[in-house]
Amino acid sequence: MSTTSAAPGATHEAQPMTHRQILEALSGLLLGMFVAILSSTVVSNALPRIIAELGGGQSAYTWVVTATLLAMTASTPIWGKLADLYSKKLLVQLALLIYVVASVAAAFSQNTGMLIGCRALQGIGAGGLTALAQVVMAAMISPRERGRYSGYLGAVFAVATVGGPLIGGVIVDTSWLGWRWCFGVGVPFALLAIVILQKTLHLPVVRRNVKIDWFGATLIAAAVSLVLIWVSLAGHNFDWASWQTAVMVAGAFVLGALAIFVESRAAEPVIPLRLFNNPTITLATVASLFVGVAMFGATVFLSQYFQLARGDSPTKAGLMTLPLILGLFLSSTITGRIISETGLWKRWLVAGTVLITIGFGLMSTMRYDTSYALLSVYMFIAGAGVGMTMQNLVLSVQNAVPVNELGVASSTVAFFRSLGGAVGVSALGAVLGHEVKDSIASGLAKLGINAGGAGGSSIPDLSTLPGPVRTVVEEAYGKGAAETFLVAAPFALLAFLCVIFIKEVPLRKANVTAEDQPSDVVERHEGAAAVEGVPVTGVPENEKAAARR
Repeated sequence: MSTTSAAPGATHEAQPMTHRQILEALSGLLLGMFVAILSSTVVSNALPRIIAELGGGQSAYTWVVTATLLAMTASTPIWGKLADLYSKKLLVQLALLIYVVASVAAAFSQNTGMLIGCRALQGIGAGGLTALAQVVMAAMISPRERGRYSGYLGAVFAVATVGGPLIGGVIVDTSWLGWRWCFGVGVPFALLAIVILQKTLHLPVVRRNVKIDWFGATLIAAAVSLVLIWVSLAGHNFDWASWQTAVMVAGAFVLGALAIFVESRAAEPVIPLRLFNNPTITLATVASLFVGVAMFGATVFLSQYFQLARGDSPTKAGLMTLPLILGLFLSSTITGRIISETGLWKRWLVAGTVLITIGFGLMSTMRYDTSYALLSVYMFIAGAGVGMTMQNLVLSVQNAVPVNELGVASSTVAFFRSLGGAVGVSALGAVLGHEVKDSIASGLAKLGINAGGAGGSSIPDLSTLPGPVRTVVEEAYGKGAAETFLVAAPFALLAFLCVIFIKEVPLRKANVTAEDQPSDVVERHEGAAAVEGVPVTGVPENEKAAARR
């Protein structure tokens, strides 16, 4: 192992990177984030048609999304832990490579099972990109300045969220392309990001003689997976109150308890339980869980609402969500700059969770014939709340931990947000499916039509339905989508209750300090020479000797 250490007794002052150097280093990272977000948004408006062509139903629709979130959830803490031990640059490139392989495989899917498996692999890569983006930013930028650059992340999130559905809609609506190209469109961006990262990202590499707690990680993933499988299948394959429910819930509880036991005794736990001794981390993590349930759980079904409740094309459905994204873009960039100027962040978390709660409450009133102008206002309010909340919850946690724990702390917040999202998608997908099935059966009965298979869980093709039946289906999906927002709104309210109890600590103006570094850390710089502004630091020999003793 090649290392560079300081001479005994030498001291080093870490010089901050210039704005230009940070932007150069972040260029490939932001492109990687664009790819991660694009992987989910580009197929959002195409999913109704993809599932219909592959012969799947509402459960398959839900699991195509849930599989990605599940894989992101399970892998995020592992990526975060690896970031504290190995080259962050290499890990980001590896995550991008996993994404490329999974995307190519997904493009050749022959059935929903294969598609779900490929989407899970995409989730592993996306989990790495999501976790590592925050970690790399934290390694380069002080907490006080990080709000400014978090705004750039918010902007990339907004562009990818807007561009993805539009690109996916155009691809699906273009006869000579077809939906399979939705999975290939992000590959060139991923390959370009790998090249840019190789040239521009230069970070110190932390080397520590530790091991990954794979057993704990496996138990965490198993417990989460069992909960999601139960939520997804209950109400369809078996009753909520059944022996299958009892077995799955008990199994998840046992696996979760074992995971806590193992993590409490592991030398290097995937999720260090001692982090939760800090009230800020505990409250921010719980708030992230609730925000994930609300945000992912409700908004993922907007494409179904616009296509199946309003009869829009995939391309138009992407355009219809612009108010939501505009609210997110403006709030994330504006509040990011204000936070960098003032160092104060709690007021924006409080305001954000309030806006999400109000926005989702208003969206729970929508129906298939709701005025789009009114719906645009509702979406803008919800989007503004999400933009104020997502990045700032991570920022509050990063400000509360030493630099050598940035990776695991950031990934812990991302883990619980992804967990909430996965549970939310599964649970609200079940709510939507149940509401749609009952509404269609009831509507057809009023028309004097025997529902038969029409009230089942298959995704309908509106263009093949006669007028009265089509209205019944549109009304059912309108009510079902509104029901998901009605269920999601209380989770946003719970997130608000968490953030109001967080004690605000002004953001630090400095980042890496000697006190932050553990005595067993040895750093080396990636590349032949250090980049100006990114000093090569090490641990004095006397400190390393003391650590060995």
